Amino acid sequence: MKHQINRYLHSYTEAAPLAVFRLLFGLMMLFSIIRFWLNGWIEKLYIDPKFFFSYYGFEWVKPLGNFTYLIFIVCGISALFVSLGYKYKIAIISFFLSFTYIELMDKTTYLNHYYFISILSFLMIFLPANAYYSIDAWRDSKKAFQKIPSWSIDAIKLLLAIVYFYAGLAKLNSDWLLRAMPLKIWLPSKYDLPFLGDLMQQEWVHYAFSWSGMVYDLSIPFLLLYRRTRFAAFLMVIIFHVLTRVLFPIGMFPYIMIVSALIFFDAEVHHKILSKISSIFRLDLLKFDNGRNLIFSPIKRKVSLFILTFFFTVQLLLPWRYLLYPGELFWTEEGYRFSWRVMLMEKAGYTQFKIVDAESGRRFYVDNSDFLTPFQEKQMSFQPDFILQYAHFLAEHFRKDGHKNIEIYVENYVALNGRKSAPYIDPKVNLLNFNDSLKHKSFLLPFQDEIKGL
Repeated sequence: MKHQINRYLHSYTEAAPLAVFRLLFGLMMLFSIIRFWLNGWIEKLYIDPKFFFSYYGFEWVKPLGNFTYLIFIVCGISALFVSLGYKYKIAIISFFLSFTYIELMDKTTYLNHYYFISILSFLMIFLPANAYYSIDAWRDSKKAFQKIPSWSIDAIKLLLAIVYFYAGLAKLNSDWLLRAMPLKIWLPSKYDLPFLGDLMQQEWVHYAFSWSGMVYDLSIPFLLLYRRTRFAAFLMVIIFHVLTRVLFPIGMFPYIMIVSALIFFDAEVHHKILSKISSIFRLDLLKFDNGRNLIFSPIKRKVSLFILTFFFTVQLLLPWRYLLYPGELFWTEEGYRFSWRVMLMEKAGYTQFKIVDAESGRRFYVDNSDFLTPFQEKQMSFQPDFILQYAHFLAEHFRKDGHKNIEIYVENYVALNGRKSAPYIDPKVNLLNFNDSLKHKSFLLPFQDEIKGL
């Protein structure tokens, strides 16, 4: 076994697939940044709000006012340089840092695919993605290599497999499979789609989508790995993600996953892609075909493999952290983020905060729109860490206004996957007695139902 592992770690493969991945990844990230800017989302999400919800441990990461635009400029330029393979190491590090900073500024905007981009760009820091078909390799022949260690490409395949497989495991629950929730809520609203609108009203379609989505996520990594099924699997990837994009407004994620799936194809396919690009821009592709193998120094190789081993260990274990918490995951959401649970629930809440003077008993209610945008208020209303963080913000705000002996209570109702609204937080609990942490939030009321599965 040890001999086989050692032999694999010393095996080499064509660098073209990683070069194509780098080129397309950078372009898609550049387009995403431009799209985000042109839609006015920087101002709407990171400049206009008066308050921002921080991730635990990253409270220091905040928008920088109008300088926030500068972070997006750095991110966009870095993405372009990554695509071109120019100053690659600096470019991918600056892209990872700037993109992750953007992601951490306000957890109201959390999406699985933002997290995916962050960890993927971190992974690419340790991969020789500029060894082939890059400006770095063009300008300096010492940096040009036709072949790279096999693990450099397999690392991306493994990350994609984790994303898909864990998303499939997350769908093995009774709400998704036995109640077709939340698709039974979402799909009927697509009545105006050409050709598909009428189908979206049929209950059997809701169940078909639920079950096929689960089977797709669990099987697609293996179908892409197996050469005989790879082309058919790639067509499935295209159909699945294009359909997802038509039905749901989830931005660039479907296209990113389609492009990423190309990494599973043999080097011959990627050479054809690069030949086509070279013919358009009149580049000499043969300049990069030097037959050289990229050989890491023993120290650099050990360090890189240690970091990647730790990285993938975290990725394999992190989605299971919800098992450390009591209660229903979909209800408490403790351990829900960063676990590839994609579009599994429809949750809505009503939240009213009551400020009480502990000595006099005088009280008043908060108008959340005075402090939060409609989108922030919607997200806050059913996520306990948001509610707790907002309560502490309100306490600080009203203390500055001269209020003393403050206690904060909340009247909160939440509806989950078509169920009736139910009390969510104990209305008799002063939220200021709790600080945000990774511990279980004991002020949550129990879920009055059961969702079976993972």
